[in-house]
Amino acid sequence: MLNITKTVEGEKTVFSVEGRLDTNTAPEMEKAIRETIPEAREIVIDFEKLDYISSAGLRVLLSAHKAMSSGGTLRISNVNQPITEIFEVTGFSEILNIG
Repeated sequence: MLNITKTVEGEKTVFSVEGRLDTNTAPEMEKAIRETIPEAREIVIDFEKLDYISSAGLRVLLSAHKAMSSGGTLRISNVNQPITEIFEVTGFSEILNIG
């Protein structure tokens, strides 16, 4: 289960996610981000309430990062320790803007 709350502040869009970003929920997150990219200069994904991320969730983040790199920024905020460890082990901490 994943709850996504979208807040638009001008050209900045914030997604607050709660639950699990996994194989079952990744398509929902991907769709929300994909629909936002054309009008957003900055996308922030708030992981404060994210419990788990799988490889499918990582793929969504990588895809969003690539899509935003040509004309905007993607930032991941409020990452907890277990997910930080996943980012470090997979090398995503070197790819994504986390903070």
